[in-house]
Amino acid sequence: MKFGLFGSAQAQRGGPDLDSGQGFKDYIEYNVEAEALGYSSTFVVEHHFTGFGQVSASLNLLTWVAARTKTLRLGTAVMVLPWHNPVLLAEQAATIDLLSGGRLEFGVGKGYRHNEFASFCIPMEEADERFEEGLALIIKSWTSNERFSHHGKYWHFEDIIVEPPTQQKPHPPVWMAAGSPDSIRKVARRGCKLLLDQLASTALAIERFNIYKAEVEACGRRFDPMDVAVSRAFFVARNAEEKARAIEARLANQTRLAKLAQTPDGSSKSSMLSFDQTLDAAAESAMFGTPDDIAAKLSTLRAAGVEHILLNGPAGSRENLRAFAREVMPAFAGAAKLPAASREPLLANS
Repeated sequence: MKFGLFGSAQAQRGGPDLDSGQGFKDYIEYNVEAEALGYSSTFVVEHHFTGFGQVSASLNLLTWVAARTKTLRLGTAVMVLPWHNPVLLAEQAATIDLLSGGRLEFGVGKGYRHNEFASFCIPMEEADERFEEGLALIIKSWTSNERFSHHGKYWHFEDIIVEPPTQQKPHPPVWMAAGSPDSIRKVARRGCKLLLDQLASTALAIERFNIYKAEVEACGRRFDPMDVAVSRAFFVARNAEEKARAIEARLANQTRLAKLAQTPDGSSKSSMLSFDQTLDAAAESAMFGTPDDIAAKLSTLRAAGVEHILLNGPAGSRENLRAFAREVMPAFAGAAKLPAASREPLLANS
């Protein structure tokens, strides 16, 4: 199995005696150690206006991670395309791919938090169209060696050629977050890789994995399990009390984020808001407990064909990072891997 990281740093707001950058600095060191311990990647979220300092400028933070590491893959989970000028984003992403020696994993999504769309003054009803137009422009920006113009519904560009070129050809791998069966099938048909969230139950994560696998094969392509990353919260607990506290903290955090994401009338149908807000549900979807407890959950996923896990740990705990690497990871090393299929330019309007 392959193990990467998923999560966020925090920049606290405070007075002149508080170093607001300390959370970011700690996150950099967390990733440096993760690379040394054998983790393969780090995927960083993008969120805005939370009031508790979640990462907003994902590519800026990943640039610092890139400068301090040599092999760690640098992922976004995800850049929310409806909020970004797609040509400027294509330039920024190409720059980090070039400087990192081709380590960018470009995860994109449509967004789901009501408060973010409301604060950007962008109607959530426009998210699908903005996403489609933005992704098509990003792919064209990366793959076009000739100048082009674009006059769409939301964006207009005249006689442009995007610089710099990406290191990876034809472009960095594109990951998409999806939860509903139709959305998952669409990701497979595009030729994109799939990011699965950390809130779904084990059974639901496996069901979604199988939907993607079936659609890839229905398209006549060979399925590579490394093209699906299943996110899971993780905490190596030394006793039942530690585990219980971690589950309670997880539920409290989920509840806080759900309040930010939900619309005032409670009508959002996002898959990210479809899970039971209970201690049992929070415990089932997470890998909390002794190394043996965690290994049992990983074995269930591996038996279903899952080979790629992104781990979200508590507040960047280095002790937790080390414990998993030393007490859990070795038992899952050496799993057979299919050779990665060659990538072709995506047809963004497919």
